[in-house]
Amino acid sequence: MRDFDLTTLRLFVSVCETGNIARAGERASIVGSAISKRLAQLEHQVGTPLLARKRHGVVPTAAGQTLLEHARGMLDSAARIERDMESYVAGARGQVRILASVSAMTESLADDVAAFLQMPAHRSIQVDMEERVSPEIVRGVRDGLASLGVCWDAADLGALQARAYRSDHLCIVVPPGHALAKRKSVRFEQTLDYEHVSLPVNSAVQVMLQRAAARLGRSLIHRVIVTNFEAALRVVRAGLAISLVPREVAEGPAAVYGLHLIPLAEPWAQRRFIVCYRDEALLSPAARLLVEHLAAQATP
Repeated sequence: MRDFDLTTLRLFVSVCETGNIARAGERASIVGSAISKRLAQLEHQVGTPLLARKRHGVVPTAAGQTLLEHARGMLDSAARIERDMESYVAGARGQVRILASVSAMTESLADDVAAFLQMPAHRSIQVDMEERVSPEIVRGVRDGLASLGVCWDAADLGALQARAYRSDHLCIVVPPGHALAKRKSVRFEQTLDYEHVSLPVNSAVQVMLQRAAARLGRSLIHRVIVTNFEAALRVVRAGLAISLVPREVAEGPAAVYGLHLIPLAEPWAQRRFIVCYRDEALLSPAARLLVEHLAAQATP
C-alpha cells in the first residue's frame, strides 16, 4: 500500500468530525469538490468505501471508523514530531519523552525532573512526561514512543535495560472506626475480607495483588476502580472500601481526611522503581544526563 498523505488524512478526520464535506472545506479553506476528490482517491487507495452518504451529510463506514482512529494517531505523532523539531530550531539542545507509572509520577518523578531542568546546564533540555500503567510503559519504550520509562521493577522488561530509581512502601488505608484501624500492622491476607478500591486491573501493582491473593486461595474484591490515588483516598474517606497505596502518597491526604495508615507486613511491601530504556548506548545526550540524574536519587 502506498504511503498515506497527511493532508488527505487531516481532511478525512475533519469530514468525519463535522459530518459534512462542505463544512470541512470551510474549516480548511478548501472547496468541497477538492476534498471529495481527495477522499475518492483515499477510498481507491485502501480499496473500500470509507464514508456513507446520508440525507444531511456523511458518516464513516466500519472501515472508515477504523481508519479514523489510526489517522488521529498518525496526525498526533506528526504534530509531536513538528514540536520536537521546532524545539531544536529554537535552540534547545535536547528533548526527552518519559512514560511513567502513576506512583512514580505522584511521589517523586515530577520533582526530580523539575530539579534536573533547573540546573543551568540543563535549561535548554525539554522533558515531556505521560502517565501510563507499567505494561504500556514497557511497550511504549520498546516501540520507540518514549526514550525512557519509569515503573516498578516487577514489570516484565523483556530486553530493555534499566537503572535503579527510588522506592516506596505500600500500606493499607482505612476510614476511622474500621475494624483494622487500630492495628499496628496488617498482613495482606487480613485485608481480603474487605472490599478494596483499586487502580486499573492491568496496572503492575494490581496484577501483583491478584497473584498474591491467588497464592492464598483467595480473591481480591474490587468495589471501586479508579485511575489515581487521590480518587482512591476519597473513596476510602466515604467509607466505601479500603485501599492499598504507597505511604509516601497517602501521608498528607490521610492527615487531612482523618484516615488511618497501617503498614503492610509483607516482604513485597517495599517497592523499587527503575528507569528503563532500549539501549543506553543509543540514548541521546539529554536522555543520558536525565538517566544519570534519576539514578542518583536511588534509595538503598
